[in-house]
This record gives sequence, C-alpha cells and structure tokens, in this order.
Amino acid sequence: MTAIKHALQRDIFTPNDERLLSIVNVCKAGKKKKNCFLCATVTTERPVQVNVVKVKKSDKGDFYKRQTAWALRDLAVVDAKDANKENPEFDLHFEKVYKWVASSTAEKNAFISCIWKLNQRYLRKKIEFVNVSSQLLEESVPSGENQSVAGGDEESLDEYQELNAREEQDIEIMMDGCEYAVSNAEAFAEKLSRELQVLDGANIQSIMASEKQVNILMQLLDEALKEVDEIEHKLSSYEEMLQSVKEQMDHISQSNDLIQLSNTNNMKLLEEIEFLVNYLDLSKGHIKALTDGDLSSSKGIEACTNAAEALLQCMNIALRPGHDKLHAVQQQQQQFKDLREQFARRLANHLNNVFVQQGHDQSSTLAQHSVELTLPKHLPFHRDLLRYAKLMEWLKNTDCEKYEGLNKNYVDYISRLYEREIKEFFEVAKIKMTGTSKEGKKFATLPRKESAVKQDLESLHGSSGKLTGSTSSLNKLSVQGSGNRRSQSSSLLDMGNMSASDLDVADRTKFDKIFEQVLSELEPLCLAEQDFISKFFKLQQSPALPGSVVADSDDVDGAHLSRPHNLLGDKHSISSEKEEAGIIRSMMIKVFRCIEPELNNLISLGDKIDSFNSLYMLVKMSHHVWTAENVDPASFLSTTLGNVLVTVKRNFDKCIWNQVKQMEEVKISKKSKVGILPFVSGFEEFAELAESIFRIAERRGDLDKAYTKLIRAVYNNVEKVANESQKTPRDVVMMENFHHIFSTLSRLKIACLETERREAKHKYTEHLQSYVIYSLGQPLEKLNHFFEGIEARVAQGIREEEVSYQLAFNKQELRKVIKEYPGKEVKKGLDNLYKKVDKHLCEEENLLQVMWHSMQDEFIRQYKHFEGLIARCYPGSGIIMEFTIQDILEYFSSIAQSH
Repeated sequence: MTAIKHALQRDIFTPNDERLLSIVNVCKAGKKKKNCFLCATVTTERPVQVNVVKVKKSDKGDFYKRQTAWALRDLAVVDAKDANKENPEFDLHFEKVYKWVASSTAEKNAFISCIWKLNQRYLRKKIEFVNVSSQLLEESVPSGENQSVAGGDEESLDEYQELNAREEQDIEIMMDGCEYAVSNAEAFAEKLSRELQVLDGANIQSIMASEKQVNILMQLLDEALKEVDEIEHKLSSYEEMLQSVKEQMDHISQSNDLIQLSNTNNMKLLEEIEFLVNYLDLSKGHIKALTDGDLSSSKGIEACTNAAEALLQCMNIALRPGHDKLHAVQQQQQQFKDLREQFARRLANHLNNVFVQQGHDQSSTLAQHSVELTLPKHLPFHRDLLRYAKLMEWLKNTDCEKYEGLNKNYVDYISRLYEREIKEFFEVAKIKMTGTSKEGKKFATLPRKESAVKQDLESLHGSSGKLTGSTSSLNKLSVQGSGNRRSQSSSLLDMGNMSASDLDVADRTKFDKIFEQVLSELEPLCLAEQDFISKFFKLQQSPALPGSVVADSDDVDGAHLSRPHNLLGDKHSISSEKEEAGIIRSMMIKVFRCIEPELNNLISLGDKIDSFNSLYMLVKMSHHVWTAENVDPASFLSTTLGNVLVTVKRNFDKCIWNQVKQMEEVKISKKSKVGILPFVSGFEEFAELAESIFRIAERRGDLDKAYTKLIRAVYNNVEKVANESQKTPRDVVMMENFHHIFSTLSRLKIACLETERREAKHKYTEHLQSYVIYSLGQPLEKLNHFFEGIEARVAQGIREEEVSYQLAFNKQELRKVIKEYPGKEVKKGLDNLYKKVDKHLCEEENLLQVMWHSMQDEFIRQYKHFEGLIARCYPGSGIIMEFTIQDILEYFSSIAQSH
C-alpha cells in the first residue's frame, strides 16, 4: 500500500500541488467488484482545500487516473455501519449516498480517522460521524480540546497550524499587556522565558505534593484486590453448586429428546398406518360386485366397473420402502390378486357367452335379409357390447392372456357370422345380375357352402359355363363378307346393332346399380365394425374415424382406468398407436376374410356377363377407394377396396386389349363396298358409353390411356382395311371412316384425343382431295394426257410459245383432242362418274353431295388451268374448249338433281 501511495502522490497529486494524507482500497457495495482508491488530500497553497478523490486504474495501461473529486466541506455524514463489529462497509453522504466496501477494516478505520482529524482541524466539526467507535475517535485526540491534530498523520500535515480559540485569547491578553507594540523583542522573549520557568517550577511542586495521594491510591488498590479474591472464592463455590444443577438439567434435556423422538416415531407410524388403510382397503360393496356382481344389467355392469377400477387403483398404489415386507400388506395384496383373477375369469366367461348368444340371435335374421340385397345391421349387437368397453380396458391392463383370448374368440365367432351373411348377400347379388327370378325361393337360415353357390351359378349359366342372360354376350356376329361365326363378349364390333345395344344399356344400368348397392352395403358395415373393435377393445385407430356409427362417444369413452406399471410386459405391449392400428387391421382381415374373394368373384361374373361392365366397376371402385382413403388411408376397407380395384383395372385393360385384338382380326367382304367399318362405329358407341359412365368420376386417367390405345388401333386398322379393299377405293375407305371419327370426336369433345381429332380431319381432307383428283382424270382422259405432255415439254426447257411448233403438240393436234370432248360427251362422262362415285360411297356418312361439290370445284380448276395453257402456248390461235364454265355448272347441277 505504501508503494501505491507513493506512486499516486508522484503521478497524480504532486502535479496538482496536493498532498496525499490517507488512502483506502474500496469497491462499490452490491455491484460487480471493480476496485478503486479513495484518497484524502490537502492543497499546498493557502487557503488550504481538503478533498476526497476517487482514483481508478486505467483500462488501457498500468497507470492510475483521477476519476472523481469531492470537497470535504460537501461531506455531510460518514456512516461506518457498525461501531462494535469489524465491518469493511461504510457510506459517504455527499450530494448523494456513496456505498463502499474497503479491502480491510483496518484501512477503513484509518481513512475514517483521517477524515475525522481533517474535520476537527479545518471544518470545525461540521461532518457527522455515525456508527463510528468512540475508541477510534478518542485515539485520534489524546488530550483535551486545545490539543491539535495528533497521530501518525501529524507529520504529514503542513508546518502551519491554525490556533484554536484558547490560544488566540492568551496571545491577545499577552499582546494587550504589551500594548501591541513589541519594541524590544529580546526583552519580550526574556519575559516569556521567565514566566515559563515559573510555570515549570509550579508543575514540579504540584507533582511532589501528589505523592501522598498516590500512596493512598495504592492502598485502596490492595484492598480492592483482596475483595476480588473473596469474590472469586464465592464464585467458585457457586460454580460447584451449579455443576450438579447442570447435570440434572442435562438429564432432563435427554429425557425430553427421547420423548420427542418417541412422539415423532408414533406420528410417522400413524401416518404409515393411515396410508395403508386408506389406499390398500377395498370396500365390501366392491368385493361383492367383483365376486357376485350381475354382468347382464346396466346397473350391475356399472357397479362391476367401479369395483374393478377401485381394485386396480389399490393394486397400482406405489408402496413405500418396507411395506412389502409387512405380513398384513402381503395378505392384502394376495387377496387383491385373487379377486382380480376371479373377476377376470368371470368376465371372460360371460363375454364369451355373450358373443355366442349374439351370434345365434344375429343368424336368425338372415332369412329376411337374404331375399333383399341388404346386409344385416350389427348396431344393436355393438351397442350391447360397448357397455363392457371399460371392463375390456381393465382386462387389457390387468390380464393380457384373457384379453387376447376374448379378442381371438370374438374374431372367431363374428367372422363365421359375417361369412354367412356376406356369402348370402353376394349370392343374391349374383342372382340379380344374371336376371334369373328367384322371388319365390326361401333361403335356408344356415348358409350354403361356397361350392354350392358356384354350382347354382353354373346351372344358371348353362353347361358351356357362359352366361345366357346378356344379349351382347351371345350375339352371333356376322362381319361383312366373313363366313366365320363366333360368340364373343361385348366388343366394338357388335355395338352397332341398335336393338342389342338398347338391351345392353338396360343390362348394364341394372348391373351398375347392383354393383353400387353391393359396395354401399359393404362400406358402412366395415367402417362400423372397425369403429366398434377400436372402442370395445380399446385400440387406437390412426387416424381416428370421424363420426361414430356405433354409439355416441359419451356412452363409450369415460374416465380412463389407471394403467399398471409394466404389467403386461414388453412382449405383449401394444401401447403405441402404430402397433394398435396394426392389430385392428389384423382383426379386420380375419373378420372379413371373405369380402375380397367374394368381390373378385362378383367382378369376374360381371366381366363374363359383359366385358364393358368393367367400365362401370372401374368408376364405382375408384370412387369408393377414394372415399375410403379420405377417411383412413391405412384402414382395412381402404386396403381391401384398393386390392379389388387392381383386379378391376386388370379386367378393364384386358377388355381394351381384346377390343384391339378384335380390330386386328377383322375381315372385309371382297364383293361389297366397305363403308363405315364396324369397329369405327363401335368406337363411337364405346366413347359415348364411357363418357356417360365417367361423367362424374374423380379420376379418368385409365380411360384416357384406353382411349389412346383404342384410337391408335382404329387408325391403324382403318388404313389396313383400306389397303386390303378391292371393291372400294382406298381413298374412299380412308375418307369415310376418318370423317366419321372426326365427327365423333368433335361431338364428344374428348380432351385427351384433341390431337387425334385434328389428325382425323387432316386424313379425311387429304383422302377426299386425292379421290377427287383421281376420279376427275377419267372423263377427259385424252385431254389430260395432252396437257400433261405440254407441261412435260415446258419442264424440259422448251418455252411455252414454242410448244406449238412441236409435231405432237401443234394446233391441229390440239383441235383434234378438243373435238373429242364436246359438251354432250363431257356431261355423259360426268354422269358416269357420278354413278361410279355413288357406288363407292356408303349411305351412312352421306358424303355424296360433298364429294360431288368438291369434284365440281376441281373440274372448274382444271378447266381454267387448261385454258391458261392454251392462251400461253397457242397465243392468237383462237382455239377454245367445246364447253364453258357455265356449261360445267349446269352439267353438275342437272346430274345431281337427276339422281
């Protein structure tokens, strides 16, 4: 500290003409420790200024800097906090209170002492010192008020010391005696010396006179010591007397401790007993309900549920350490286990009986549902069983073996019941699809086996195994010119028969309604059963099915029974939602194991009846799969319908493949004109049928793919037939059929076939023009050949005006050719052409007038072309045709009207 004090004096205060008197290392109270120094200083110049300066070490270097300074006259209070105990804290009250904590109490006391001395000397006791030890202030002033500031710091003060009031008064008296004119300083000093000697002598005499008093004082002290010895002797005797009392009090204290310990132990024992009595006690009413409670009535079920919950709470209570070693606790726990096993066995037996009884009751209603295409409702059965839902949850948490046994038994009973109901239901659906009347037949209550159902259906279908109820499936189709007669299912080739088509529409509409009713009956049945299994067996669905179709959720869900800690074991744990959803799906697969095969059989039957039924089934199945996926994508219903939809799509693809194959196998007549090919008109009716079926379908991707395959096959086979045609020109076959296709696609506006529609229009226009050009070459054959020769010469480089100098193309040759085609011959040739075109074209498309008008335009175009060649190659010859454009118009018009 001395080195720091010296450094501060040298670096900070000497340059400012100040002297450092005291220093203390402090930090602010209650804040982060940041040390600084408080310094008490005085100025070396007069008048003297006393300051308290705060000095802090610089953050940027190892040197100190002056931070804050307060004038000592501004200090109002110095608070040392505690006058009796060592405490490094103190407060300085300037314009506000500054709280400090010194590094040590000694430094704090030294600093406060210096402040007190400076206050005494320069401020006339202006500062108030609070909680400062009086001893500290007394040490600062060893004698009276007239004494100047003393102590270690006195040497540090300035040589000049201010006179106090008494000194000033004595000097004034002395100077007054000298009349304030000391003319002879030596005489005045000598006088003062004499007076001082007199005072010293008086002091010595006073001391010698006080020796007697000192002796008296010493005698009094000896007597006081004797009194002290007597008091100490008495105190020793008192201490011996109190020792026995202390021993007795210690014994009493030990007795009190033992009593307190006994009371504490008794309280704890009472607490433990109350805990065991409160939590391990099962009322007699609950015990009676568990052993003899009625599980048939709603009131009895409620009592058994409350008792089972109370039993589970007693068994699941967390015992404190050591409780399990108590004999009474062990007996109570064994009683609880016995009650649990007894009630679990009784509950399982009762529910098994309920399953069996409900199965018999439900079977008795089969007869009334077998005639109509409806499935029996299981809602009453579910509602009765859901009364036991809380007990099933209790059984699931307490006895996994019996819970799983009930699960298995329920699946066995209900699956057999559903199998009987569903097979009877599908048998009725198949009978209604085949159109055979069985209104008078009474179905047996017990179901027939699947083989018997198949035998009945085979008897309905005939010995050949093919159905006879559909007109389209048994029509013997005779394709033009083909001697092969064969039976086949519906195709694009046999859709042109209007009477058969009307019957097909009725049959297909009936099939569509039956198939929709089958799916509509199955869907709520599966959803209701799945929801019931989830609620009855307390299994979480993922996600939960919206809306309850079995019972109100308030009737089933209640306060959950507390689950035992790891009671079922890791092997049988089904706590996670994913595992429980898997259990539900597994149970549903077992319960409805016959739905998927029966649906596949029904689909196969519908496909045999009419292959175009696959369109209806594809739309219906896609809709129901979409609906099921929106409800629960992972549900049994969604998975099953999805699997069946795959089969339907395969049948649909097979149907399309068969249509394509039949197109490729089509044969045409060699003796009659082709006209509109059967598969072209069949495609038109197929598209109309498909558009009507898929009008409200959610997805039509499969249909669009089928359209693309079919239209490509139609185009390819139209071209194939056109190439093979001998009776009808190729251009006519292409023109008529592509015109029909273009008209069909324009009318139906099928978006995915827009490219094919434009292609059909192009092919129709192209072959129309080709046929017109080819046909018009026949009436004016020689004239055509003559002008073709002229064009060939021009193409070889001969100038047009020089063509007439060619021997084969001179004017005489031209006139000769023109004379061969007078107006009468031209009209006759056009008439023959009209008759030939009429023979080529079919009546269905009604393209004769269109064709005749196109030929008129082309004939006029050629006429104008010939006139142009004559004008350019034979200028000034005056050669003209034997007929005019007006004649041509009259020829075409009169020929068209005459026919």
